[in-house]
Amino acid sequence: MKAAIYFGAGDIRCTDIADARMQADHEILVQVTGTSICGSDLHLYRGALDAIMEKGKSQTGHELIGEVVAVGKAVTRFKRKDRISMGYSVSCGHCFMCEAGQTAHCETTHSAVYGFGVPFGNINGTHAEALVIPYAEGHAMRIPDGISDEAAVTLSCNLPSAIIANRLANIGIGETVALIGCGPTGLMTLDIALQRGPGRLVVLDKLAYRLDIARRKGAIGINTGDEDWKERALAETSGRGFDKVIEVVGLQESLQMSLDLVRAGGTVAAIGVFCDSTFNLDLANVFLRNISLHMNGFASVQPFMAEALGLIESGAIQPESYFSHSFPLTRIDEAFRTFYEKQDSAMKMLIRP
Repeated sequence: MKAAIYFGAGDIRCTDIADARMQADHEILVQVTGTSICGSDLHLYRGALDAIMEKGKSQTGHELIGEVVAVGKAVTRFKRKDRISMGYSVSCGHCFMCEAGQTAHCETTHSAVYGFGVPFGNINGTHAEALVIPYAEGHAMRIPDGISDEAAVTLSCNLPSAIIANRLANIGIGETVALIGCGPTGLMTLDIALQRGPGRLVVLDKLAYRLDIARRKGAIGINTGDEDWKERALAETSGRGFDKVIEVVGLQESLQMSLDLVRAGGTVAAIGVFCDSTFNLDLANVFLRNISLHMNGFASVQPFMAEALGLIESGAIQPESYFSHSFPLTRIDEAFRTFYEKQDSAMKMLIRP
């Protein structure tokens, strides 16, 4: 079968590999009908995780809409031809951490993640014609026919993460909010945040076309490429800083921005995926300003998939609007390059096998 394989930084391409096959009773075999590229996949593409990827063998991709082809003997919730998606991390659903809602830290699977290399379980990826979903009953979900493929794909990671970001920030009516990063997950986070009644919501990004989308939704857009971006942002709060800051980028620079913008006693909810092992955190500053800092990039999305599906079904969130390009799997290299380089006003890519 065809699948996307990591060959090195800037080199993820489609090639032929052995067909996906079930090996355990708790597994299901799924034919992929649609997948996408998550912002976290760009860390792979730029080589930030090169050391953990087995070049020429490691598969990529963790967002899915597909159809069940076969089910293991222990699987009762799913049957052939079911339309299905799953959480990006593999969780059993019954260990201590799963029952505590921390499915990304499943004790059975040891925090396995689809398409993220050997240290994350060496699990197959969704950038393929088919894949095996282990412990399917623990983290997979049947998808109604009325949900578009594009919207369904976001249930694996983006939309539940946006829900988590808003829960962590706990925006109150009338509060000032800064959102750093308005890629697809950032914009879904914005959609939810705007429904919480903030007094003023400022979005920061360096891409003008993404800021334009945020402005059309009612946010104040500030380009971080401008020299006076920080002064302009803080001016929206009379200089005291924002009540809540949500970070959806995953870089040291964006985390520092968050700490620079939050007011004393405020909250930072950082859901970006950070690959750096160290950060020069001024502990005294955070301590003396009573900052609440939540780091949640390795998000436990499975407990929020049902809520995310409900938002789509009700029309409250329309994630399909953020898909700008569609590529066949055979052109996955072009899809990655387009998304990474932000060519042609790139937002979210739909990949079809």
